[in-house]
Amino acid sequence: MKKILFAASEGNPFIKTGGLADVVGALPKYLDSKKFDVRVILPKYLCIQEKDKTNMSHVTEFYADMPRGREYIGIDKVKAEGITYYFIDNEYYFAGDNPYNQIFEDVNKFAFYSRAVLASLPHINFCPDIIHCHDWQAALIPVFLKEFYGNDPFFKDTRTVMTIHNQKFQGRWRIDDIENCRDLPADCRYKAMEAYKETNFLKAGILYADRVTTVSETYAKEIKYPEGGEGLEGVMREVSGKLSGIVNGIDYEEYNAMKDPVLAAPFGLRNIAQKKKNKEMLQKELGLKPDKGVMLIGMVSRLTEQKGFDLVNYVMEEMLTTMNVQVAVLGTGEERFENSFRYFQDKYPEQLSATIGYSEERAHMIYGGADAFLMPSQFEPCGLSQLISMRYGTIPIVRETGGLKDTVEAYNEIWQTGTGFSFANYDAKEMLQIIRYAYDVFQNHSKDWKMMMKRCMKTDHSWQNSAAKYEKLYLELAG
Repeated sequence: MKKILFAASEGNPFIKTGGLADVVGALPKYLDSKKFDVRVILPKYLCIQEKDKTNMSHVTEFYADMPRGREYIGIDKVKAEGITYYFIDNEYYFAGDNPYNQIFEDVNKFAFYSRAVLASLPHINFCPDIIHCHDWQAALIPVFLKEFYGNDPFFKDTRTVMTIHNQKFQGRWRIDDIENCRDLPADCRYKAMEAYKETNFLKAGILYADRVTTVSETYAKEIKYPEGGEGLEGVMREVSGKLSGIVNGIDYEEYNAMKDPVLAAPFGLRNIAQKKKNKEMLQKELGLKPDKGVMLIGMVSRLTEQKGFDLVNYVMEEMLTTMNVQVAVLGTGEERFENSFRYFQDKYPEQLSATIGYSEERAHMIYGGADAFLMPSQFEPCGLSQLISMRYGTIPIVRETGGLKDTVEAYNEIWQTGTGFSFANYDAKEMLQIIRYAYDVFQNHSKDWKMMMKRCMKTDHSWQNSAAKYEKLYLELAG
């Protein structure tokens, strides 16, 4: 049995700020427990809910020599859904009311976390065959493993996988100001870790890891070029021999229209007409005008330029005044987009609802009640929202980038194939054109729309498929 350790800065159900937590919380459950002993190690943030901390048991504590002196490391653990979770405890680094604070605090925090993960493993008597590191916060684990533990018999068979969930976030800071990296060799600090005269955690992890993955096949190609590489495109081309893309999945138990307690009417392929009741409930909940004939478009997202909201902002007035559509928005982000949605909500209260904030319950209501789901991202490493929307028969309208291109098949009216609508260029008029096309199909070809809803619901984007690819990767690497 191969031993796998997931190392990440967040993971469901304990701490979540985004899609990373969903992956870390879901993927381990879908790996074959007969072949893999999978465990997860996270920071023990002060902001983790007390009910979760109460369930943890103390494993051990010790001190380790680090550049700032002897550092305290406590280890707690808990079992959730069959998976053992370990937590690195140190109040100096993990205090605060959220997992991420100022950048300077974060680079030192996660450099400590990476060192503490490796220092902890002999104390908990768990020697992983694979340490699966997620994003820049865990990217120094492959670096410290090779630089500090290269001759340690305990780690002689340990290999590393580095997964990039979003290459835009790299862990960059002034080279000499990261205390917990000062004892690394100069060749590492000023070469492998350096990019554009700054320390770059992600670059270091990419170079030192045994294998590198991204969260979709298309994104693995896009990051090799300036448009998607975020300054690291040359590094990605250099490591292309160990780079691959594996698309994320979603938890089919959490997102199940037949069992979702939030929905007014559970539904499936056999009673898909029941979805209309959820649309009615959503309109009522959001204060939108009750209208069975309107095309209700949902958006659950961070309100940022990356997610395409400058395009949405540009066409919203025309969309609301020239088509019988309603829009339901849920999310937080850049102030300009939050204010824009507040403006449109005030101007068109029966057509647009903007919930500035986040509610898991309301998110499920939008996925379950909307007719279409708009996701016009500038770039999208994988994306989970389009997968969730398809699970609920809510047809995605997306830009052809990253995981959106890999998971949404464009509608073909001749052959009656496809699971959504897509446009290629990052252009507001092109997006509006494809929204009009979707609107025409919805209004004038209801039979074809219903068939597409069913194709969406039949498409398998569960974690089983993705987990099988990770299992193959682990076995290739660990032997």
